[in-house]
Amino acid sequence: MNHLFPNTTQPHTPAIANLSRRGFLGASLGVGAGALVLGVLLPTGFARGQAEGMGAVAPKPGTRVPAFLEINADGTVKLLSPFIEGGQGINTTLAQIVGEELDVDPARFVVECAPPGPDYAIVNGLRLTGGSFSTRSSYAVMRRLGATAREMLIRAAAARLKVQDGELATEDGRVIHASSGRSLAYADLAADALTLKPREDVPLRDPATFRYIRKPVARLDVRDKSTGKAVYAIDQKVDGMLYAAVRHATHFGTEPEGFGNESAVKAMPGVHAVHTLPGAVAVTADSWYRARKAVEALEVRWSKPAPSGLETIAADFSSDGMLAALKSATGKGLSAETEGDTAAAFAKAAKIIGADYDAPYLAHAQLEPPSSIARFNSKGDLEVWLPNQMPELFQAMAAKTAGLQPDRVTIHSPLLGGFFGRHFMYMTANPFPQAILLAKATGRPVKVLWSREEEFLNDALRPLSHSRFRAALDAQGHPTAIEVRTVGEGPIGRWFGAVFKSPLDSSAVEGIIEKPYAIANRGMEFVKVAHPVNIAFWRSVGHSMNDFFYEGFLDEIAEAGGKDPFALRMDLLKDKPRHKALLQAVADLSGGWRRGPYDAPDGNGKGGKRARGVAMASPFGSETATIAEVSIDGGEARVHNLWIAIDPGSIVNPAIVKAQVESAAALGLSSALFEQVVYQDGVRQSSNYDSYPILRRDHMPAVHVRIVESGSPMGGVGEPGLPGVPPAVANAIAAFGNQRIRSLPISKTRLSGV
Repeated sequence: MNHLFPNTTQPHTPAIANLSRRGFLGASLGVGAGALVLGVLLPTGFARGQAEGMGAVAPKPGTRVPAFLEINADGTVKLLSPFIEGGQGINTTLAQIVGEELDVDPARFVVECAPPGPDYAIVNGLRLTGGSFSTRSSYAVMRRLGATAREMLIRAAAARLKVQDGELATEDGRVIHASSGRSLAYADLAADALTLKPREDVPLRDPATFRYIRKPVARLDVRDKSTGKAVYAIDQKVDGMLYAAVRHATHFGTEPEGFGNESAVKAMPGVHAVHTLPGAVAVTADSWYRARKAVEALEVRWSKPAPSGLETIAADFSSDGMLAALKSATGKGLSAETEGDTAAAFAKAAKIIGADYDAPYLAHAQLEPPSSIARFNSKGDLEVWLPNQMPELFQAMAAKTAGLQPDRVTIHSPLLGGFFGRHFMYMTANPFPQAILLAKATGRPVKVLWSREEEFLNDALRPLSHSRFRAALDAQGHPTAIEVRTVGEGPIGRWFGAVFKSPLDSSAVEGIIEKPYAIANRGMEFVKVAHPVNIAFWRSVGHSMNDFFYEGFLDEIAEAGGKDPFALRMDLLKDKPRHKALLQAVADLSGGWRRGPYDAPDGNGKGGKRARGVAMASPFGSETATIAEVSIDGGEARVHNLWIAIDPGSIVNPAIVKAQVESAAALGLSSALFEQVVYQDGVRQSSNYDSYPILRRDHMPAVHVRIVESGSPMGGVGEPGLPGVPPAVANAIAAFGNQRIRSLPISKTRLSGV
């Protein structure tokens, strides 16, 4: 399949075959003497096959799930996780799930990320961490893993003690024979248990007896993060390595053509060499500071920008021009959702309203800047240390860059300093191909670290998007039809189009289609207009903007019909008890719905007037309802409270769920109030946090979270807390009576209060 992968000079022509967006991968372990390695049978519903060109052959039907445990002599349990830990708490969650069935306190687990390999994949030889899918995709498998391990240990103990299996119980890492008072530690039974064949029919624990699942178990990584022991990619070092700093072309798609002062730069202290790379120049040196000072001193001659396309950005490209192109796009779009007869509904409507909504390009702006290390050994095999969310894919891409077979590439996946879809970008917006090329050129291990300015210049962006709405209302002000035309491009179509083979990009329309509201006639269409800029996944993906569009326009429908926006939603959800209960839950959490404007809580009006907005979202298998309380001061919006009710069906760790909702709310508010990437003359205008403002501490509101477990299938929790925040804030601003925000960020509009 290698011919489908882009090379380093074609960053905008990606295609990947045989990858499921909902896929997940198990884990594997290289074990030492005396360790117990246990596997569980694959669930029959999972697809498996061969990942051609990935150096991996997925397990055949009937083989073991590649998730393994190591029980050590000191009583600790080592679990190699199918997923990457990046702050979302998956290591702790997996320890809870496995520990529940294994009967071991999660605090005794050590969880590490599994390396790439064919034994580790459940779906098509690949795995991914993303889409708020890790826990819900692995919950059943990890429970079975723990239960199978426990049952094997019991059988091993029964043989050792010469008793029947049914006479034995377990308690926190020991098998106990109560009638004789004898017990054996799991570690003492590991070697014997390893010889036993796992059973397929092991019973699982009754949820009524759970001790760890659904409890706020303390995170396993808190101490290391608090004491500075946690090792991120930026902290990695290997013996004998050089440091490299990079300068990319200001205009994406242009190339270095020569230097005016190469000899002088080579003579600078600590400099090893000057290099040209696809779209960039680099300097290797004995420290990163010296490498950066040297690369910044280079006088580089760059090629001229070519006409706009998918490999370059034209010299006159601008974000304003791109938005204008989206707004003016003609032609019939692809049907994303059709229900009823919208034409008939509009023909007999008592009132018709319409509005255009748009949202800008956004950077990831994560705390940890991108870095990678590459090292070739004496046999020419390659090791790479790189942040990623898909180890097998990055192994394949590293092999492609190095001209090797994937089995000659070792990938190390460190703790991530932020997720948000940033680490899906496997050939662009990522320094690991540069590290590989520089390591090959120098014959030394090389660590590439991008400066903050280079990160902002080259980060793959959340796409700019535009949607045009129309609604029909009857004489009672009730919506009878809604039409939406969404124009743009989504990251799934850009990066995984070969997988889904559908012209309709779900990441471009999610949050606009399949809404729970009872509007009988619906027509949603998508018009693809490709971006010349490098686009990517961003936390909550299409929901991050589309729920703002839809929920804002729903408030406009309420206003046009003379209805309260909360009451309208309750009415439109009368046949959706799950959603209606959640909306009521967030109202109760906020002390009861009121729109306002009303006096500030001190009651004397000195704090100014406040108002509230409400919004709902259905992202990643979960449901959320959000209420924002806002005031307007000096032309700016101030958000005082966010109340968020989330229904993920069922949960594992309520403390982690709450933390994830809070962090998603902060990012959602930051994007709503401040964030945007602006292009002028083909160049991004943001080069650091001073020109890309994000949410500051003094703008952070109180966030109140209520978890509602409806018993529906388990949904995600990492991203669902975000999409409801921008529309709730915008709807609160509209409650002041004279301004409707339809274009983000809010800070570009000077607001007026009451």
